[in-house]
Amino acid sequence: MRLLIGFDQYPLEPFATLLPGWEVVKTSPDRFAELADGMDVLTPIGAKIDADLLAGGTFRLVQQFGVGLETVDIEAATAAGVLVSRLPGDVTGNADSVAEHAVLLALALSRELDGARQALREGRWSQPVSRALFDGTVAIIGLGAIGIATAKRLAGFGPRLIAVRARPELGGPAEVDQVYGVDQLPEVLAQADVVISALMFGEHNRNFFDSSAFAAMKPGALFVNVARGGLVDEAALLAALESGHLGGAGLDVHAVEPADPASPLVNHPKVIATPHIAGVTQQMMLRSLIAFTDNLKRYAAGEPLLWTVNEPSQGAQGRPQH
Repeated sequence: MRLLIGFDQYPLEPFATLLPGWEVVKTSPDRFAELADGMDVLTPIGAKIDADLLAGGTFRLVQQFGVGLETVDIEAATAAGVLVSRLPGDVTGNADSVAEHAVLLALALSRELDGARQALREGRWSQPVSRALFDGTVAIIGLGAIGIATAKRLAGFGPRLIAVRARPELGGPAEVDQVYGVDQLPEVLAQADVVISALMFGEHNRNFFDSSAFAAMKPGALFVNVARGGLVDEAALLAALESGHLGGAGLDVHAVEPADPASPLVNHPKVIATPHIAGVTQQMMLRSLIAFTDNLKRYAAGEPLLWTVNEPSQGAQGRPQH
């Protein structure tokens, strides 16, 4: 079996033990399509798998190393008889890792960590006077695995927690005081001192946080995005920061990745930006590697796969085609 991974920095050594007999090739996203011919399984990570690649490929499985499938044309894969599978965040520890990072950014912004460090360097003492999370309101937008994990971690800090989800009738964890529908977003944003984006991204919600959403937020509110960069109209966010309407933003994800180091948003004094590493922890990598290789072993053995997101109309059905 041949596996192509669309990340040229991924270490291949573990696969010799975990996938004996497999040929594993890694490459950069820009060379992914040209090396896909003759492969049995594709793992895009950040590479694009479009209709053209699916139409001409020999592979019958796209197994993502993680949750995100925004670069995979799932409809075209289904029509081509190609199974698509992901690794759920609650299985790998990705959701817990991202939730920790969301809390980190919320705390760093609310306690003005950058300003405090600068004050110390300049010999200014007992400043700035920052805000705490307790007695405030945090809105979590999206109550999937990441949103729920974030709520559980934030609860100990003592804020009132509210949330928005596509199906509010499902409710939320006990830590969340009230769950609203997407149609009530402006009402929720107006209440929150901190807004945390934990939505699953798709073309249907590109630029979900636009100028009207930022205008609906409380003056001085803080915005944290640990979901996907495409959810945010970055020009609108920059304008809200420049005007002083927003108090700060914590961004682990960006509309274009890798983000431009010279970007005015990345370099804004009210922004704490990180390079999409919220989920990248030692625990997540180990759990993901085990789940990933276990699913590939199931595929090679012709057993039903776990965590598939489609049902191909022809072909794969969970086993290699030879």
